Amino acid sequence: MSPPPDHDDTQAFDETGDPVAKDAEDAEDAERDPRDEPTGPRVGPDGREIVVPFRLYKAVTVFSTLAAVVAYLIGFTLIDAATLQISFVRTTIVYLLNSAGLYPSDDLLVAVLAITGIGFLVAGTAVYVLGTRFRGQGMGKPQGDSSET
Repeated sequence: MSPPPDHDDTQAFDETGDPVAKDAEDAEDAERDPRDEPTGPRVGPDGREIVVPFRLYKAVTVFSTLAAVVAYLIGFTLIDAATLQISFVRTTIVYLLNSAGLYPSDDLLVAVLAITGIGFLVAGTAVYVLGTRFRGQGMGKPQGDSSET
């Protein structure tokens, strides 16, 4: 399969995979390159945000989302173990506690599992929300250039 006719094989790309200006026609665009935006905290249209290099933005997005999903899964699993008397996770926890010489009452076990599960849900939400505060260089329009009404 051949590339489309308007495809330019001589296009240069930077380390993030973004196209880089290559000739005099693109010199004006190179001067306004959004990747040259300064990094650091600022107040954006959606509140406080932190502008970081695009590679760091991708890493923060991936790992904060992954951590949030894992925290949600653990939280819901613990809440499920708190509400079901016959649960693999609950049975395993009770077995491990009994092996250690601890024999918690059912009410105490339900309370601890439920509170821990809710704690994981809150922690997952906090990680995800903090991860959304980051923005890569050149993403979105600065407030001054916005032509949206």
